[in-house]
Amino acid sequence: MHRALASAILLVALAGCRAYDVYPRISSQKGLTPADQWARYGHEEAEVIAIGRAFAQAHTGNSLEELAHAAGVATAYARTMPDVVNITVDTLGSRLTVKFKSGWRTAVVPVADGERPADTPDLPPGAGAAGGKANAGT
Repeated sequence: MHRALASAILLVALAGCRAYDVYPRISSQKGLTPADQWARYGHEEAEVIAIGRAFAQAHTGNSLEELAHAAGVATAYARTMPDVVNITVDTLGSRLTVKFKSGWRTAVVPVADGERPADTPDLPPGAGAAGGKANAGT
């Protein structure tokens, strides 16, 4: 009787454990305003979506090296945006904190919607251009 009860409790406890792979939940756009619609709210919003799309495209896996690579690609892409002033990276959390010239600071997560960053509507001129900016901090 005690073994059966202990086994049942152990089984319920194990079934209640969440997986530690948070990337699918972070990158999912389910329940959010569609990315292209949100990008049309303004240039900075479009830049956030484009950076998020670059972040998602660079994601290849969940090892530390792969997460760091994806964050590095997204940071390099963010530096090409004309309104980005500063970038802070949270590699393990798959997030960037981006500060814009206007003072707006926001978190950027991967936007895994299958679109290319360059296809984001309302990107300002020069956004995504090669070369980056020297004044963007990491």
